Amino acid sequence: MNDDCNNQSNGGRKRRRKIENGVDKSVNGVENQQLNNNKGLMITSLFLLDDQNKQQKLEWEEISHQENPNFELNPNKKTQSMLDYHPIVHNHYDGFNETDRISRKKSKKSSSDDKNAKLEKQSGGGGSSASHQRRLWVKDRCKAWWNECNRPDYPEIEFKKLFRMGKSTFEFICDELKSAVAKEDTMLRASIPVNQRVAVCIYRLATGEPLRLVSNRFGLGISTCHKIVLDVCAAIRSVLMPRYLNWPDEESLRRVKEEFESVSGIPNVVGSMYTTHIPIIAPKVSVAAYFNKRHTERSQKTSYSITVQGVVDLKGVFSDVCIGWPGSMSDDKVLEKSALYQRGIQGLLNGFWIVGGSSYPLMDWTLVPYNQPNLTWTQHAFNEKIGEIRSVAKDAFARLKGRWCCLQKRTEVKLQELPVVLGACCVLHNICEMRGEEMDPNLNFELFDDEMVPEKPLQSLSSVKARDSIAHNLLHHGLVGTSFL
Repeated sequence: MNDDCNNQSNGGRKRRRKIENGVDKSVNGVENQQLNNNKGLMITSLFLLDDQNKQQKLEWEEISHQENPNFELNPNKKTQSMLDYHPIVHNHYDGFNETDRISRKKSKKSSSDDKNAKLEKQSGGGGSSASHQRRLWVKDRCKAWWNECNRPDYPEIEFKKLFRMGKSTFEFICDELKSAVAKEDTMLRASIPVNQRVAVCIYRLATGEPLRLVSNRFGLGISTCHKIVLDVCAAIRSVLMPRYLNWPDEESLRRVKEEFESVSGIPNVVGSMYTTHIPIIAPKVSVAAYFNKRHTERSQKTSYSITVQGVVDLKGVFSDVCIGWPGSMSDDKVLEKSALYQRGIQGLLNGFWIVGGSSYPLMDWTLVPYNQPNLTWTQHAFNEKIGEIRSVAKDAFARLKGRWCCLQKRTEVKLQELPVVLGACCVLHNICEMRGEEMDPNLNFELFDDEMVPEKPLQSLSSVKARDSIAHNLLHHGLVGTSFL
């Protein structure tokens, strides 16, 4: 029975396989027939495309054959047509560029008008076209401080504190420098007035404030203030120095001699000499030459300086200055480099005395104190009188530095421009002294200039005898009042 069942199952499997195989063959046949039909269609499409391409190619060849004779017959006509077409295109783009330029110009003008309208609204309205042009070129700055100082009713005391001189002296300097300092107005901006230009320079020299603060006070640019200071100092040197700082003539020398003799009892003294140092920023070249060893050792800070040698009369007015030699040079070396020394060796100072300290040599025209130990009463008396005369020059330099505070600290001026600024300070000092401008006691400045004994303290035997004679006359004619007698 089991066998019968197995046989029936095996037969069923065989019948199913036959049916499946039949179905598969039928299905495969249908698919194969569809593929063959698709291939036939693709081949037919390719043939049609080839025929179309051939037909188009023939048409183009026919058209070209028809046009070639015309082109060969009329080449000039074709060329002229091309040439006529080019200016049409060119004019078209020119018109387009012109339209674009006009539109941009209009937009720019409208934006400028809007900006001017805003500025006019902020400033309270009004104003001419010139003011609008100035706003485009000049930055608006506050000038309230200078306008206040420039008022006629501004207090004299406050003005003198700011500018170290009264209004009358300030106006006098402005009148003297007007031709050299004045500038012309331009279409773009108005020039800075003369009195404001002079005020910028004097205020900068008097206070020594940084240019940034000077700019804020006067409502000007920093570079403008710096240029104004240099221009006014150069004008002072070229216009005022020949008139207010020069070696006295014979009549003036006679008057100076009488003044010194009436005070000291020493005849033929025409000036008191002193040398001071002005601090500077370390230069880029020859640094060692400007290194001030004595000031560095005293303050324990590295110091660089230049020297100013000056000769003054009894009133403290400078009659000769020598500016700009390096701070490492001793006083006697600076003297040898000065025009005063050349005047002396040429014999122009024969019969006159210029009194100096122990840092200068004794010569036929320089009178210095005794410097050896164990001095006699006569020598002590002489040194006391010489010290009184020498203090005139030292006090004058103390007032110079006290009045012009820019000399007390390192300045922003370049080394090559510094002699012009220092010369202007000396000239302004002379004008203030001549016009009786008193200095505020709070501005007093104490000098610290060490004296070094020169290499050759005695350079003339005749001057040694002359000094001994002067010392003898002072003691025995009752012209001294020493504290030890």
